[in-house]
Amino acid sequence: MKAFLILEDGTVFQGTHIGADREIVSEIVFNTSMAGYLEVLTDPSYAGQAVCMTYPLIGNYGICREDMESLKPWPDGFIVRELSRRPSNFRCDISIQQFLEENNVPGIAGIDTRALTKILREKGTMNGMITTDESYDLETVLPKLKAYTTGKVVEKVSCREKYVLEPTTDIAQNGPLSGAARFDREKYERGEREQRPSLVSELNGAGLNVALLDFGAKANIARSLAARGCRVTVYPALTSAEEIIAAKPDGIMLSNGPGDPKECTSIIQEIKKLYDTDIPIFAICLGHQLMALATGADTHKMKYGHRGGNHPVKDLATGRVYISSQNHGYVVDTEKLDPKIAVPAFCNVNDGTNEGLSYTGKNIFTVQFHPEACPGPQDSGYLFDRFISMMKEVR
Repeated sequence: MKAFLILEDGTVFQGTHIGADREIVSEIVFNTSMAGYLEVLTDPSYAGQAVCMTYPLIGNYGICREDMESLKPWPDGFIVRELSRRPSNFRCDISIQQFLEENNVPGIAGIDTRALTKILREKGTMNGMITTDESYDLETVLPKLKAYTTGKVVEKVSCREKYVLEPTTDIAQNGPLSGAARFDREKYERGEREQRPSLVSELNGAGLNVALLDFGAKANIARSLAARGCRVTVYPALTSAEEIIAAKPDGIMLSNGPGDPKECTSIIQEIKKLYDTDIPIFAICLGHQLMALATGADTHKMKYGHRGGNHPVKDLATGRVYISSQNHGYVVDTEKLDPKIAVPAFCNVNDGTNEGLSYTGKNIFTVQFHPEACPGPQDSGYLFDRFISMMKEVR
């Protein structure tokens, strides 16, 4: 079946329909990862967006549900050059086509994804439509595309009630560490989980309690803490600061998530209250942006964002460069940063944009990239150990 990708500048790509048979309007973004398409699909930060994978062949190792970063895919649509319909992998559960169909995600294959990526790089991220309607009318479609906004998507992807991940190297695969579904505590307690090796050789976080605010958290954030011996309590995005403080956590984690950080007005107010405490805080991606906004800094939308597993970031304290996994379309504006509150800690080697902050006189540090990886390199996983050391010192 024919399918069409229509961009808001009037560009039309014709390809082949994949996934669910429905029409969508969404923000079109691209990801440069060569592998890890399942983790990309199940990253809640893609809510409200349709993802174009720049690597030409997608789906060759199928879908392994154990590798999912949440219980469902979040992108509105999926765009690829070539979709492999016959995966070859001993861990494969189903094909990517079956996965898209069962989760009602439409897509398009067979288009020139390099040309699409060049358009988005030159003109900036724009909205688009994926449709199988061959009689589409551009005069009708284009106003719809220009009117589309992702809106407040954090509430959509966050967990509905708090749950606990106990300190263990046996990570529950049946419980959502992000997403709207509920954590299946009964399965976890019955031991219905996959045995996985520890990410670290020593449980240096044993005895520490971490409160994780779920703005659309990838599963590997909580896994990375639990694998180091921390007891992680995951809270919904709209949880009050008073509730978290009353639980007396040793540290607070602010997760990644989708959308414009300035839309999260009530969350920003609660984060300001958390900042005013002496509790150590570590924030990733959206959490990094929200902490900056809560302390008087500013953010702005990037031309086309950073999405992929090959972004170099420089630690400004040591000069060392790490290759990082990233997924964001907004960035903290360092020109409006008060050095009495925070100073830049990391920068992007490619374009010089801010990749992290260290807060003056506070046990708080934040990063724009993803130290938990999945997909991508684990170069910066040491930041979880830094967070644990910070909690131990304060404790």
